[in-house]
Amino acid sequence: MTAQAEITTTTLREAVALQERPARPSALATTLTFGWRALLKIKHVPEQLFDVLVSPVIFTLMFTYLFGGALAGSTTAYIQFLLPGILVQTIVIVTVYTGYTLNTDITKGVFDRFRSLPIWRPAPIVGALLGDTVRYSVASIMCIGLGLIIGFRPEGGFVGVVLGVLLLLVFAFSLSWIFTILGLLLRTPNAVMGVSMMVLMPLTFASNIFVDPRTMPSGLQAFVDINPVSHLVTAVRGLMAGQPDGGEIVWVLVAAVVLTAVFGPITMRLYRTRH
Repeated sequence: MTAQAEITTTTLREAVALQERPARPSALATTLTFGWRALLKIKHVPEQLFDVLVSPVIFTLMFTYLFGGALAGSTTAYIQFLLPGILVQTIVIVTVYTGYTLNTDITKGVFDRFRSLPIWRPAPIVGALLGDTVRYSVASIMCIGLGLIIGFRPEGGFVGVVLGVLLLLVFAFSLSWIFTILGLLLRTPNAVMGVSMMVLMPLTFASNIFVDPRTMPSGLQAFVDINPVSHLVTAVRGLMAGQPDGGEIVWVLVAAVVLTAVFGPITMRLYRTRH
């Protein structure tokens, strides 16, 4: 090695050398970074918002104008009952994409890189969940905005609507942990989507979203009464109507805590041991 090359090498080493070890990023900072990553993925692949933007429009218009006159006598009367339920259905279905995108990252090897980083271990998953709340918020705005255009008038006012959406977002965050487990267990993103929809379709359609359960056969009515989606719809519907049901609200909050407490640790254990 020539003297000039040795001087150049030494200079480079001195330039990149650190006097002290950088501080490890906090759990909050790391989580927010991964949340921002989830938003950047939407920015660069805007097709991810297609379901969020189109699904609320299709479901709201289709059910309002197909069944409104037959079930409630008019579309205006039916939209008051339907819209909170459609909002719940839309957000609950969108939670599937948490597991879908997680599985996509796993199949591409991205999460193996995350595991090698000196960061708070749950940050990639928790951050992704926080980023997905933006998708839920966009879907909520689309659904409520369309409802207002075609005649939805919430008696609970702005405050009632906001509280209903916040309650829904809390439950959606807790429900997403179930689909992260599916994202970790199943082999392909399409498998995650298929299994998730098989679970959600009976829960959303066999509920009180579209009609009053009292019109259903007794066996189906019994299922609807214990369906967690029905409890969530009743709580959101009550808040938006200006008649909050304290029992249902507490039920939803307790269910959200239980879902997170049970499925959150299971998700992290699978994340540490299986991938």
